[in-house]
Amino acid sequence: MRILLVEDDRRIAEPLAEALTNQHYVVDIAEDGQLGWQFVEAFEYNLLLLDVMLPKLDGVSLCRQVRSQGYQMPILMLTARDTTPDQVSGLDAGADDYVVKPYKLQELSARIRALLRRGNASLPAVLEWGSLRLDPNSCEVSYGDSPFPATPKEYRLLELFLRSSSSVLSRSAIIENLWSFEEPPDEDSVKAHIKRLRQKLKVAGAPDDFIETVYGMGYRLNRNL
Repeated sequence: MRILLVEDDRRIAEPLAEALTNQHYVVDIAEDGQLGWQFVEAFEYNLLLLDVMLPKLDGVSLCRQVRSQGYQMPILMLTARDTTPDQVSGLDAGADDYVVKPYKLQELSARIRALLRRGNASLPAVLEWGSLRLDPNSCEVSYGDSPFPATPKEYRLLELFLRSSSSVLSRSAIIENLWSFEEPPDEDSVKAHIKRLRQKLKVAGAPDDFIETVYGMGYRLNRNL
């Protein structure tokens, strides 16, 4: 899951981005509303976190612009303004939720999970493929009856495959979904991650072709499992 955090105060943005990364999200940071809009146009996001007081383009105007261009991802506004008119303004602009600063990370994380579930209402709460089971709420992975020891990047890779189980994922699509704007890898790094993940799955009891290579196109989960 990829999140765009539009926040001009680095003292807030960086700890929040780190906390969300530890929860297996990919997080991009934009320091003003105009840059936030450029990110929205350039990448596909599952959720936007928008501060209201932003330079160049304020959060409410950015939210309104995102909605006017047809983007449907959930939007959560973060602001120090706690009056009812301010909240109404954000919600009327197209925001799905509104959190007042200072917020508790635990509550914010729960609201993010709720919005992401709403945005993926067609998917089951627990993602499964064959004997593989991934629970996005607890961030736990298992294969058969045993926990699966996934690194954060492997967790996000498995979640991407499970949420895109009907699709072939190209290396560029995997890079876009798993790495932030500030840390793009080369395609050889994707191959290395796929190789290590296949090895771990094999040790856990999965068949060699649990993740198939579709030559010239990318990778997908084996449909015959």
